[in-house]
Parts: sequence; structure tokens; C-alpha cells
Amino acid sequence: MSETLLAFKAGRAQRRPGTNFVDARPDKGAILLTNGDDGLLHFMWKNRTTGNVEEDLILFPSDASFVKIPQIGDGRVYVLKFSSSDQRHFFWMQDASSARDEEFAANLNGYLDDPDYTPQWGTSQRQSQASTSAAASTSAASNSQPQFQATQEQINQLAAMLGNAAGAGASAPPELSLTDILTPAVLGPLFNDHPELIPALFPYLPPDLPIPPSAEVLERIINSPQFRSALANFDQALRTGLLGNLVRGLGLPEEAGTGVVAFLRAIQEQADRERGDRMETD
Repeated sequence: MSETLLAFKAGRAQRRPGTNFVDARPDKGAILLTNGDDGLLHFMWKNRTTGNVEEDLILFPSDASFVKIPQIGDGRVYVLKFSSSDQRHFFWMQDASSARDEEFAANLNGYLDDPDYTPQWGTSQRQSQASTSAAASTSAASNSQPQFQATQEQINQLAAMLGNAAGAGASAPPELSLTDILTPAVLGPLFNDHPELIPALFPYLPPDLPIPPSAEVLERIINSPQFRSALANFDQALRTGLLGNLVRGLGLPEEAGTGVVAFLRAIQEQADRERGDRMETD
């Protein structure tokens, strides 16, 4: 059975014949990197509207690279190129935010170079936090310089400008990540305060655990690199919008497989319905 190593939203693009211009195609898609049944690395492009895999390329270690083309448009266009041939396949990132484009590309290149690569997630957020800290340090160092003091009228004008910008469709903040939500700090107290949840999780836990598993055992699991990696992979799969069939098997609507927020909202709604049913039967 094939294993999905990496997945993220991306559309295809094409070069105009005889030029260096690249045009983005409007189809909604996703790039999937899988370890196929044949034991080879497959780079696939899947149409998110039809569910069909329209490109399936077999890649060999160190032969291909996924490179950003900053000269084109908004810088979200990438090319998959090969050292063994002149093939070029162009793609454009379709995630709502560009904050993780480089992270997706870096992990993809990691697998293209070494099929045993371990993906690294959260690097974009750490870099952003580092930039914020550096900016704060610069601000503190300049405290000796005269500081600008805005008048109340200027503050009101600025607030009005920001409100108008938001109403005109300002860019949305990056979508939440499951790895940011389901942290050990959140899950640990949940198991300690509600031990009745543990037996319900037992069928989904590794078979070599003590019977019944304890809150201490579950705490070791949720702190393990394997759990964090699996959670990150599931988060990325949710972002592709291709998990409709999977979530239906969990009793959730197909829309729950279109993103992290939709998935969490569907779980909350299902829990609310079950709680209401129990209250009616009591």
C-alpha cells in the first residue's frame, strides 16, 4: 500500500511557447509525494475538484529539485526540474497564506534528496518569532532617540483606515495548525482530569501498551516525536482538502476534510449533537 509522505495545495502552471512567461492555470490541485507500492518515490498532482491524479512522476534520489521562481508574479511559482533531463513542471502555491510556502518546498526537496528524510515543521513560525524578537531588540536599543507621539485625531484616522482595509478584504491570518492546538500541554491535563476518555482511545493505540493504558503512558505517547510527526502529516493532508472519504468514515460530513478549521468545527458539532441526544434520553 502506498504511503503519502507529503501533501500541500498547489495548482499547475505552463510556460508560454517560445517565451519565459509562465501562466497559472485556475484548476484547484494538490501536490502529493508518495512512497508507491513499487517502492519508488512518486510525485503526483491531483485535481481537488475531480479527485483525479493527472500527473504521476517517478523520481530518483537527487535527480529532481523544487525551486522557487521569484521573478514571476507574487513569487509563489515553483518549478520541478531534473538534473538528468530538460523537463520542467511548473506549479503555483494555492494555500491561503504564503507563510509556509518555503517550508513545504524545503520538506519536498528533503525527500527528493533522501527518501528517508524526516520532515521539519514549524520552522516558518520560529523564523517569524525570531524576526519579531530582533525587531523588539532594535526598538529597545533606539529608546534613547526622540519618540513620535501620535495625537488622538491621528489615531482615529489610522483606526478608520484599518477598518476600511479590513472591509475591502485584507489578507486572512494563517490557518491554525493541529500541532499548535493538540499540544502535550493541552492533551495531558485532559487525560488526567477525564480518565474515562482513556478506554475509548484504547482501540486506536499501539498494541504493545499496558492494559489498560494509564494517563502516564498516554503522556509519553503525545510527547513522542512519532506522535508529533503523525499529527503534522495529518494536518498537512487536511490542508489539501482531499480527505472527504476518510472523514465520512469517521461519521463526519465531507466538508470536514477540507481544512483544519472545518475538521475541528465538525467534531465540535458532532459532540454537541451527541450531548443533546444523551440529555433527551436521560
